[in-house]
Amino acid sequence: MPESNAPAPPSLATGLLAGQRRALARAITLIESTRADHRQEAEALLAEVLPQTGRSVRLGISGVPGVGKSSFIETFGAALIAQGHKVAVLAIDPSSRRTGGSILGDKTRMEGLARDPRAFIRPSPTGGSLGGVARRTRESMLACEAAGFDVVIVETVGVGQSETAVADMVDLFLLLLLPSGGDELQGIKKGVVEIADLVVVNKADGDMAEAAARAAAEYQSALRMLRPVTQAWQVPVLRCSALTGTGVPEVWEAIGRYCDAIGEDGLAERRAAQAKAWLWSEIDDTLLARFRNHPAVAEALPAAERAVMAGEITPGLAAERLLQAFGIAPEES
Repeated sequence: MPESNAPAPPSLATGLLAGQRRALARAITLIESTRADHRQEAEALLAEVLPQTGRSVRLGISGVPGVGKSSFIETFGAALIAQGHKVAVLAIDPSSRRTGGSILGDKTRMEGLARDPRAFIRPSPTGGSLGGVARRTRESMLACEAAGFDVVIVETVGVGQSETAVADMVDLFLLLLLPSGGDELQGIKKGVVEIADLVVVNKADGDMAEAAARAAAEYQSALRMLRPVTQAWQVPVLRCSALTGTGVPEVWEAIGRYCDAIGEDGLAERRAAQAKAWLWSEIDDTLLARFRNHPAVAEALPAAERAVMAGEITPGLAAERLLQAFGIAPEES
């Protein structure tokens, strides 16, 4: 199908800027599409609404399986809405290998929040992306901001070394932990802890309240041995219960203190660095996609892979030949 140079439908941009939820859902669907003509429409749409973005608090939330991320976000989101905020949640789900779609469907796990007109929840498949985030999550965040949501939350898949990718697109990365300390600390990837701006021990209620207090103290002690992400901010460890709501307002207060600590200049600097990282990520992804789809590369690739697997040529030489097929001349010595 030939690529279309037509801009995005004007009604979509108008509806998005008017805060219409249906327009936002359509915009994200367009953004997530891999069709060439849809990509051009999505870029045109984002270019049109870009001046109305950047005015939200961008939060990334992650945690080990079973920590209660969705329950926390529902309680947290409801508390923010009660204060007059509009909350958008981009819940990044694992992808089904069979269909490519979301497996868990976080919208079904945040039923109360999903029914509130001041909230918007969008489950999106990772598509196999590293970092537990969908490739187009950054653009979806911009669409949410254009629609008037002043708090945008990205809920990521599990916790792993590659999960740190979310830190490159949010103002604050919040790590949820279970109310157990000691050896449990060893089960948390150090790379994830190192990029956390705020640590919250969830399920601090009932019989687990005392364990949560001990865990928070242990985590706080462990964090003192790590270099803080932001020099002006010492990462605090809080306790809360998504079930009862206890401690949830204090989480938002801590986020406010963080924003005050880094200031407008610090936030602008962080977002500028993220935009630069986004640029290079797009370059990497786009180049790789075009390389794989190039007719000459597609034709030569199977034979090159067989030769490498058989030990007939080195991977370096095979890559050089494929790059030449793509049109990139070898570097001169």
